[in-house]
Amino acid sequence: MNLKCVIIDDDLLSIEVLEGFLSKLHKVELVATFYDPLLAVEYLIANKVDFVFLNAEMPILHGTSLLRSLKNPPFVVVLTTNENYAIEGFELNVVDYLLKPLSLDMVGKSINKVIELIKLKVHSAKNADYIFLKENKRFVRINFSDILFVESMKDYVKIVSKDKSVISKHNLSNFERLLNPNKFIRVHKSYIVSLDHIEAFSSSEIEIGRFIIPIGRTYKDNALKYLAMYSE
Repeated sequence: MNLKCVIIDDDLLSIEVLEGFLSKLHKVELVATFYDPLLAVEYLIANKVDFVFLNAEMPILHGTSLLRSLKNPPFVVVLTTNENYAIEGFELNVVDYLLKPLSLDMVGKSINKVIELIKLKVHSAKNADYIFLKENKRFVRINFSDILFVESMKDYVKIVSKDKSVISKHNLSNFERLLNPNKFIRVHKSYIVSLDHIEAFSSSEIEIGRFIIPIGRTYKDNALKYLAMYSE
């Protein structure tokens, strides 16, 4: 699997270092590099790539703004010099974030995460009814129709279904891309719920069986508007 990637960074030295690392990793084809994020946006609108390395703190265009300007953004590996950078601020396809200075090992691990997500996406497209998720050293089958909700656990997600729970190493926003938007809805920064299994809801929480799922402030208006479509 050869992945097409783009580097977007206003630090020319950082671009050169990353180019050197990618030349050693045969799984990746670097198709373009951009010092100017505005030119990068134009390129990404016109061309399809698998993922981008994105400097989060560019003065011309902040990384969040760049992502939100794209209708269908690719997967993203964020680059930052700030150890306390609030990666939670990115809600769009962030696979990983790397603290500069970079190393070959760091870059390689991030690319492996991208590969796993793309494999899941392809599998999901071919098998719309179920997916196999890696938990420890085994792959567990999860039927989409059995999922009650999905919970973020930092670098992992917990998928709670009718008969089991599976914890797998994924970002919640990325995992959301695998779910049917007509069947699942994001109601909190840490929760996605199945519309088919909601038993009751109020302005602040959702009941699914014995589970109480909070509705987050950021997602409240959209969630309640959506749920109201199925109410009297």
